[in-house]
Amino acid sequence: MNNAIFGPAGNSESFAKMGYKTSLDIPQYLVEMGLDAYEYQCGRGVKISEESAKKFGEASKANKIKLSLHAPYYISLSSTEKEKRDNSINYIVDSAKAADAMGATRIIVHSGSCSKITREQALELAKDTILRSLQTLDDMGLSHITVCPETMGKINQLGTLEEVIELCKLDERLIPCIDFGHLNSRTLGGMSKPEHFENALNLVENGLGSNRLKVFHSHFSKIEYTTSGGEKCHLTFDDTIYGPDFEPLCDLIVKKNLTPTIICESAGTQAEDAKYMKELYWSMLK
Repeated sequence: MNNAIFGPAGNSESFAKMGYKTSLDIPQYLVEMGLDAYEYQCGRGVKISEESAKKFGEASKANKIKLSLHAPYYISLSSTEKEKRDNSINYIVDSAKAADAMGATRIIVHSGSCSKITREQALELAKDTILRSLQTLDDMGLSHITVCPETMGKINQLGTLEEVIELCKLDERLIPCIDFGHLNSRTLGGMSKPEHFENALNLVENGLGSNRLKVFHSHFSKIEYTTSGGEKCHLTFDDTIYGPDFEPLCDLIVKKNLTPTIICESAGTQAEDAKYMKELYWSMLK
């Protein structure tokens, strides 16, 4: 029986405090924390060598840690400059190569901004970039790496849930990365009730089908936002002001028998907060 899996994006502050030092220590640290997933961070560029990626992948596999990889933040699928869109394809390919070397099966990709064009125009540019990225991955023998477009937290960014679903409609291999903290930020608290989470999951199921809903990728953290721009900064689960709360989503995951990968992006406590989510999930399963 498959179950939802949980892990951090990068390392909590506790990683060093507990005496761990190198990336090869990460799998053992995650096992000690009771977690089973990890998102390797390449937000500032894909800098890991193929050899290091393979060693990290072997250590993760030995400890039964499921890996994903976050592609560079500066990817812009929707840039009005063709050169930037072409470079974004290169960054996606670099991310896929690193993911493949470490045995990761998913890369998470930011969609970019709407800049000085309409959301509709930005979406069309992003669609073209995604399709060309997939073709390039196919040509390079990397078609088994799943690209996950992510919902974004700033209001002026491309990346509403509806827009991400439209991107994922381009190819059945595309899986949405639903960042519920981002959705809550860009809607100024619009993920505060159980029905908000259910509506989001229904949108995915109606748009992409039950198979992709079942295995969706997710980022989850509490995020401070402003009424003018949306996302401001990531918080920890100790926050009681901004949210969102994981409990209503967890209840739906259990009731709908979903098996997503839930990656926590809390500020410095991502492993601890991922552990909280996993323990809640398993308590609801019983």
